[in-house]
Amino acid sequence: EVVIGLSGGIDSALVAAIATDALGSKAVLGVTMPSSYSSKGSWKDSEDLALRLGIRCLNHPIKEKYELFIKEHREYKMKETGIQNPPDKINLAMENLQARLRGLELMYISNEEGRLVLTTGNKSELAMGYCTLYGDMAGGLCVLGDLYKTDVYRLAEFRNQSKAVIPEAILKKAPSAELRPNQTDQDTLPPYEALDAIISKYMENDMSPSEIVAQGFGAGDVKRVVEMIHRSEYKRRQAPIGIRIT
Repeated sequence: EVVIGLSGGIDSALVAAIATDALGSKAVLGVTMPSSYSSKGSWKDSEDLALRLGIRCLNHPIKEKYELFIKEHREYKMKETGIQNPPDKINLAMENLQARLRGLELMYISNEEGRLVLTTGNKSELAMGYCTLYGDMAGGLCVLGDLYKTDVYRLAEFRNQSKAVIPEAILKKAPSAELRPNQTDQDTLPPYEALDAIISKYMENDMSPSEIVAQGFGAGDVKRVVEMIHRSEYKRRQAPIGIRIT
């Protein structure tokens, strides 16, 4: 039996579909964990997905846990240092806290019910470090760890050819971690078509940055992607084992 955090995004939807095909719907539990920054679609689309797959889906919001943690931390910091963070300023620690609260929820269910946690990160995110240690990386098996984001969309479309289990709304929405207002992945990353091509050429084809630029990719994008790959290696070393397909 497995448990999966359902975000309303394409990655968790595909993992849920694969798990259901492999294990049967009764063995799969989905959990949607909206925060203050989650869109209505994040849990509505997850519920739609669960209904189509025939799996059980729990709705466990993290809003109150998150707000309590931030409130107490600010109070401690004020007492210890006299420094008070602006209450409306969202920083990296606050973004990662949301992912870690979700990981905590899934690991509790895993221990309580004896379910394996399936992580939902893909190869593009892992390469760029767009994942949170002890948050969305917490689990026992990384199903999509050897699939680029563009491959995730292709595989989801392929799966829907036999039966449309992944809702159209999930397939069409802009990828986002939804850890701050109006956030999308492309705020800080090149388009996934270009990103995946750069990662593939550098990591799998052993091409140098100059060779990749010579193939028509922007020098700034290539430099940034390569730097992020190296900077994120410590995260990948701590990721769950995955299904290798390349």
